[in-house]
Amino acid sequence: MGTSLLVIALSTLLGVLFAMARDAAAPALRTAAGVYLSVFRNTPLLVQLFFWYFGVPSLLPAGWMGWLNTPHELALGGWHLAWPSLEFLSAAVGLVLYSTAYVGEEIRAGIANVPRSQLQAALSLGMTRWQSLRHIVLPQALAHVVSPLCGQYMNITKNTSLGMTIGLVELSYRARQAEAETFQSFQVYGISTVLYIVLIIGLELLSRQVQRRRRWGRLPVGRT
Repeated sequence: MGTSLLVIALSTLLGVLFAMARDAAAPALRTAAGVYLSVFRNTPLLVQLFFWYFGVPSLLPAGWMGWLNTPHELALGGWHLAWPSLEFLSAAVGLVLYSTAYVGEEIRAGIANVPRSQLQAALSLGMTRWQSLRHIVLPQALAHVVSPLCGQYMNITKNTSLGMTIGLVELSYRARQAEAETFQSFQVYGISTVLYIVLIIGLELLSRQVQRRRRWGRLPVGRT
């Protein structure tokens, strides 16, 4: 679940930047965003994960690979955090870049639903373009696409299970380990299936709650 939350957070942040690049005034940014969309949406996620885990490391110097494959700790005050494994880094990069293409398109659709006159009005009041997007456009855009975004977040939660193929320790990986040790395939995979269902239902309920609050007027959304 921790991997899913990390991917959701990073893909949302990058998705905002991606959505802005897709409609940027600079042709180079629009072209780069279009190429990004084409590459990451038109290739299988599994292939992308293999690329980041097997392909990219093969280009790195042996010293770098030795460092990545050696356990390290980060000391922050009284806290000691383990340095992420190569499996985790590869899975996180692959999942974030893949998910950003989908999340960014949803955010872009939300921005398109906000009347352009609101952006123009904010600019005429002396706000910068970034301030206008941050305080006026993005809050409304995100509120417009709560349901589609939650759908993408559900997909991210399910897609994380593919990290098992490159050794990412998550729910599916744990289930496979438990099955190998107990030989109780039905029970192990049955429980893991139920856990995934619970996670997805939780996200769906959260989506409905946010939409309900929006209808009650607690989440201000501009008139369209």
